[in-house]
Amino acid sequence: MTGRNSRTPGQAPKEKKPTSSAKSSVKPKKKKKVTIGKVLAWTFVTGALAAICGMGVYIFVLVNGDKIVEENIDKLNFSEASIIYDAAGNEAGVLKVENRENVDPAEVPEILKQAFIATEDQRFEQHQGVDLFSVGRALVKDVVARSMVEGGSTITQQLAKNVFLSSDKTFFRKATEMSIALALEKKKTKDEIITYYLNRIYFGNRAYGVKAASKVYFGVSNLKDLKLWQVATLAAMPKAPNTYNPISNPDKSKDRRAVVLKLMQEQGYITEAQRAEAVAAEYAPPVNTGKSQYQTYIDYVLKEAQDMYKFDEDDLLRGGYKIYTSLDPNAQQIMEQTYANDKLFQKDGPEQKMQSSMVILNNEDGGIVAMIGGRDYVARGLNRAVAQPRQPGSAFKTLVAYAPAIESGKYNPYSRLPDVQKSYNGYSPRNYDGVYRGEVSMFDAVKKSMNLPAVDLLSQIGVKTGIDFVKKLGIDLDEKNDRNLAIALGGLNKGVTTLQMARAYSAFPNNGNLPTAHAITKIVGDDGKITPFKGETKSVMSAKTAWYMTQLMQGVVEPGGTGAAAKFDRPLAAKTGTTQLDLKGLEKYNRDLWFVGYTPEWTAAVWLGFDKTDSKHYVTMGSGSPGIIFKEVMQKALAKRPMTSFKRPDGVKDLTAPPKGITDLKAEHIVMGGNSKVELNWSGVGDNMTYQIFRKDSKMADFPAEPLESTTMTEFYDRLITQPDTYEYVVVPYNPENNTTGARSNVATVKVDALGGNPLDPLHPGTDPNGKLDPNSPGGKPGTNPPGIGQPGNGDPGTGLPDQGQRPDQEGGNGTDGRPDTEQGTKPGTGQSGSTRPGGETSQPGGSNGTGAGTGRPGTDSGAGTDTRTGTNGTSPAGGTNSGTQTNSGKGHGTSGTSGGKNGSGTGSSTDAGAGGSSRGGSGAAAGTTGSGASTGTTDGAGTDSASAGSTTQTGR
Repeated sequence: MTGRNSRTPGQAPKEKKPTSSAKSSVKPKKKKKVTIGKVLAWTFVTGALAAICGMGVYIFVLVNGDKIVEENIDKLNFSEASIIYDAAGNEAGVLKVENRENVDPAEVPEILKQAFIATEDQRFEQHQGVDLFSVGRALVKDVVARSMVEGGSTITQQLAKNVFLSSDKTFFRKATEMSIALALEKKKTKDEIITYYLNRIYFGNRAYGVKAASKVYFGVSNLKDLKLWQVATLAAMPKAPNTYNPISNPDKSKDRRAVVLKLMQEQGYITEAQRAEAVAAEYAPPVNTGKSQYQTYIDYVLKEAQDMYKFDEDDLLRGGYKIYTSLDPNAQQIMEQTYANDKLFQKDGPEQKMQSSMVILNNEDGGIVAMIGGRDYVARGLNRAVAQPRQPGSAFKTLVAYAPAIESGKYNPYSRLPDVQKSYNGYSPRNYDGVYRGEVSMFDAVKKSMNLPAVDLLSQIGVKTGIDFVKKLGIDLDEKNDRNLAIALGGLNKGVTTLQMARAYSAFPNNGNLPTAHAITKIVGDDGKITPFKGETKSVMSAKTAWYMTQLMQGVVEPGGTGAAAKFDRPLAAKTGTTQLDLKGLEKYNRDLWFVGYTPEWTAAVWLGFDKTDSKHYVTMGSGSPGIIFKEVMQKALAKRPMTSFKRPDGVKDLTAPPKGITDLKAEHIVMGGNSKVELNWSGVGDNMTYQIFRKDSKMADFPAEPLESTTMTEFYDRLITQPDTYEYVVVPYNPENNTTGARSNVATVKVDALGGNPLDPLHPGTDPNGKLDPNSPGGKPGTNPPGIGQPGNGDPGTGLPDQGQRPDQEGGNGTDGRPDTEQGTKPGTGQSGSTRPGGETSQPGGSNGTGAGTGRPGTDSGAGTDTRTGTNGTSPAGGTNSGTQTNSGKGHGTSGTSGGKNGSGTGSSTDAGAGGSSRGGSGAAAGTTGSGASTGTTDGAGTDSASAGSTTQTGR
């Protein structure tokens, strides 16, 4: 259904057409015409306003510049110093513009002016303080970069900025700078302006003004005496004084000098020949004997304020700051006095003086207690403690090998380490003394600074583990060039500084915590604003590792240690280090000597050597020399402080010493009854000790990892010799109570020419033809009855020679004994003595001709007793019954056996007196001839039987 208002979906409604009356009521608007006259009028008005504003700004700039110059003209005399305070809050030094000498325009040579103009402001003579061309260029660069990146400053503007303004880069400051420059140009001549500029410039090394810089860097007082290359060197510095001064960075200074000379040549100030000659000149710092108290420390404070706190150096020297430090003035004075004593150092070389550096840190917070950068250190000179990395030698072993090994939990200071020559993929280190001990404890390896144990240890834990560990200590190694085993001996790509070594070692007395090394504790501005210390303390190893390392390194300063010369009357742990000279024919001398040590309070590092090592300048002093300097400083500096001790951290168990080593091991080859054995004897080293026996023959490079045998006795018989050879033995004591192992014993050597030997003399049982008693024979003396002539008891015809029994050397108690006529059995068990006696007895021989079989019986005997037994004869030679009775006064028991033999009777008695008594109980009588005999013996331990029928005397071992 549709209606008046309906429409088809999707169609727009129709517009209503206006009525004629509506049309007539709406009038169209008239457009305003823009004429040329109006445009010109507005342009004129805008230009006039801009001109008026510009004129106002210009007048303001001029007036403002004049006003600033008039009101602050005295600033050309420069400002107040910053004060340095020691750890006690007392004034210790001053950072000020103290090295400034002004010159008059007449004293400045033209070539010097030209060098600065060519470098800093090429249009200096043409502009009136502001170079519009340079400003335009700078503005373009600023717009492109969307920040103030380009200064566009003239020499006059630089003078205005440095004297009257801050260094902030803003458009308003820039306009003020320009106004001051314009005002200066009205009041001063060009010669005066450039002279003010040259007097004001900071040249680094606390040298303000070109004259002071000329003295500091070249030793030249008269500027007209400067050579072209020296002039260019000075002109190169203002851009970045710390970077381009020739003392701190000679290479960068030379490169920048070349740029200045090229600019001078291009602008026509010098010829190409003059440029080439000046570029090639080599710099050598002048000899300066001027000294200042605490100079190294003051210089380091200035450097740390810039590096750590981002203060501008010029502002620090003029800003009136109060800088508080951890300086101990007593320690610093003693250090400087020690370094002034030439007797402690090697004689000077023909061109260089032996140099050294030293740093002392407070263990608790990492504060720098004292520092010296070299002998005859001068203001802003080369600080060798922080700016001259050197190879640390063996002083690096503890950091990269021993500490991470202990941290792994697999090693402790008593661990045994190999000390044998070995090649690691072509790297073949050696010990400095040429002595190789086979195996040593970690204690001895560190104490005597052995090389091979350290290298092998790093090989075991992995080079990456060592690199990662020292990185935590603040020493970043070259991941590519230092990834080798040579770092175990301090062979680094770049080396380390004295401060780095002192800081790394300070983690040991600080329970594994490493604080940030620092001189500044806070900086207070003249407005009262405080900038606090920004460092932190990190945990870099466990307290257990730190404690064990301290115990390790205490041995270094004990008698026999490499650092014994440094020992004084306080607890001390340390490590020495040397780096060998690699010049042909001079290999026995060194490049560097190190000593790094610590007391419970302070850690200190000392380096000795030459700045440039060559065939005329190398170290001939002994390796103990830096330790003597360490002692001289530390002993005096700590004298007034209470003595403290190294304290074992809570929860860390102290080390238990391993057993002492055996030094009297003896070995002897013995031939008995046709058999060979080696007898070993040694002295015991403690109660409840187990001794591990190791043997090697001539074909073995070293003793095997597993022992040949372990025993609680102090003697051992090696019966496993299978062929003639030369055999070596060592014994290692082991304490099972604390799981510690002692050192290897001395090596006992035995030469075995032939196995076996002469049989026992049949006429004298129990002896050999040489008259020696076999200690393993079952009898202590020859039997009392003559031997029978018959079989040895195994049913076969025999020659009448007695068989030799074997009873391994372990004492036994209860056991079983299976003895058909060849008496073989094992008799383990536990007697009242608590020991065991494994092993078997063989062949208790029979009597005369006959055959028979015996049936043995088990026996148990746990107490001393006397066996009495009688038997009746067999009924025939071929066989019979032999019955017997026995009486045990101990606890032995057993059943008789049967055997065949001739008619006869025999009686016998035996007494076994030993711990636990006889392990046999009773036994059946063997076939034998008519007769009687007595047998008495003692059994104190395991042993073997060997005796003829009718008599047995035995002694066990």
